[in-house]
Amino acid sequence: MMQTERQQACDQQQQALMQLGQISGSLSFNGTLTKEDEEMSKSALSTFRAKEEEIEKKKLEVKEKVQAQFGRIEEESKRLAVIREELEGLADPMKKEVSVVRKRIDAINKELKPLGQSCQKKEKEYKDVLEAFNEKNKEKVQLITRLMELVSESEKLRMKKLEELSKSMETIR
Repeated sequence: MMQTERQQACDQQQQALMQLGQISGSLSFNGTLTKEDEEMSKSALSTFRAKEEEIEKKKLEVKEKVQAQFGRIEEESKRLAVIREELEGLADPMKKEVSVVRKRIDAINKELKPLGQSCQKKEKEYKDVLEAFNEKNKEKVQLITRLMELVSESEKLRMKKLEELSKSMETIR
C-alpha cells in the first residue's frame, strides 16, 4: 500500500516537473511568460506542494504508528522482565535448598561407604566368631554329655563295687 502511494507521488512530481519544463521551454522560445504559462506554473507548483504536504502527513502518521508500536513493545518487554524476575525469585530459594540437601546427601554417602564396609567386615567377623562359638558350644555339649555318661557309668561301677564290698563284708561277719 505504501509503495503504490509513493509511486503515485513520484508520478505526480514527474508531471509537475514536465509542466515546469514546458514552461521553461516556452520561456526560452519567446523570452516572456504568458499568463497561461504562469497559471500552469502556479498550478504545477501548488500540486507539487500539496503532494509534498500529503507525503509528509503520511510519513508522520507512519512514524506515530511505529512509535506507538515501540511503546507497546517496551511495555511488554518490561512486563516480561518482571515475570522473569518473579520466576527466578521462585526458583532461587528452592534451588538453594535443593543444593544444600544434595550436598548433605553426598557428604553422608561418603561417610556411609566406609561405615558400610566396616559393617560388612564386622558382620563377617561376627559370623565367623558365632560359627566358632557354636562349634565350641556343640563340642562342649558333647563333652558334657560324655562326662555325664562317664560319671553315671562310674557311679554305677562304684555302686556295684560298693555293693560287692558290702556283700563281702557281710559274708565275713
